[in-house]
Formats: sequence, structure tokens, C-alpha cells
Amino acid sequence: MLDDLFVASDKGDGIEGDEAGARPSIPFDYLSVADELHSGRIKVSAAEYREAGADLASEFAALLEHAKLALAAEDPKPEEKLPPIDPESIAAELGLSQPKSVADFGRMRRSFAFTNHPDRVAPHLRQRAMIRMQVANMLIDEAKRRAVAGARR
Repeated sequence: MLDDLFVASDKGDGIEGDEAGARPSIPFDYLSVADELHSGRIKVSAAEYREAGADLASEFAALLEHAKLALAAEDPKPEEKLPPIDPESIAAELGLSQPKSVADFGRMRRSFAFTNHPDRVAPHLRQRAMIRMQVANMLIDEAKRRAVAGARR
């Protein structure tokens, strides 16, 4: 179907005037990419997966250091309680202390994003919300990785 649309745009069918927009400069077959992703030919070994999560502590440290620098200029209102950015508080907010099934992590991520996404908070809290989302995503990914590893044992 996409090929038909590209052919139609080349012929000018259904496009009025010169406002057609730029055509893709690199030929890209979306269906073959989807087929490749779902074929099972792309594999990541358990060792590679474990190694990817091995350096989580330094990732958190770097993220929190960046957060301190980014939030140094933040000017909160005196009556406003700012949401925490430390991993322990966010983990408690997510409820990561209770055991979860692998399916729960997606719901947890969406629920946290629904209330904490930078697009859903006041403009002066967007930088803080972005950092909270990054920390939450890292915590959820790590908990999910541990849950998957524990299920394989």
C-alpha cells in the first residue's frame, strides 16, 4: 500500500498544486523492516542484556548530577512543594517495592506518565518532570529486567 502511495505521489495523483511537500530522499520499505523485527532473526543474548543493565548505578549518578545542574536555576514558588527527583522517592511512588509481573510494568509506566509527563505539568516544572520521567523509566526498565531474569531461573 505504501508503495502505491509513493507511486501516486510521483505521478502527482491526488496532490493539488506544488504543496505536496518533500518526498523521502532515502528509499525505505516499512513492511520489510516490520517483517525483520517480527521474524525472530534479531536476537539479544541474556549476557548482552545483563551487561546493558550492569552500569545502572553510574547511569543514575550521571542523570542525577545532570539534574542538579539543570535544576539549580529553578525558582519555585514558596508555597509550592516540588516533586522529588531522587530514585528512592520515585520508586516508592511507582510501587516498585512489591513484586510485579512483567505485564504490570507497561501499566506502571503509562500511569506515571499520565500524571508526571512534562507536557502535563506547569511550564516552570517541565525540566523537573522530564528528569522524573527519565528516572522512572530507568527504574522500571531495571525492575523489568530483574523480573525477566528471575522468571527465567
